[in-house]
Amino acid sequence: QVQLVESGGGSVQPGGSLRLSCAASGDTSSNYCMGWYRQAPGQALEGIAVVDSDGNTYYADSVKGRFAISKENANSTLSLQMHSLKPEDTATYYCAATGPFGGSWDSNGHVGCNNIDVWGPGTLVTVSS
Repeated sequence: QVQLVESGGGSVQPGGSLRLSCAASGDTSSNYCMGWYRQAPGQALEGIAVVDSDGNTYYADSVKGRFAISKENANSTLSLQMHSLKPEDTATYYCAATGPFGGSWDSNGHVGCNNIDVWGPGTLVTVSS
């Protein structure tokens, strides 16, 4: 069973950058889709960046051009590089992964992974002056 733990959250001023990391323990070779989600206070959970086993990446319109998702260390680390942060990026950010029968989707400016098997506990990002 894969376990995920996020790190790198914190406070940053608008326009600043932050890099989140998600450490995956266990056998990640069968994780078809891995991704980053976020939830702002009082808002629904939102998929913002996902990557499938072929290395294809998908981004929500809300972060496209500002955020970059990547997998490193033989898929044991999932990163999210965030630039040009805005106050509306303030949220708890979660790492998620599917098993081998998961999938990725990209529709109408929204993205996500299907059949998510595991979630990290989350890390808080606050963008404020």
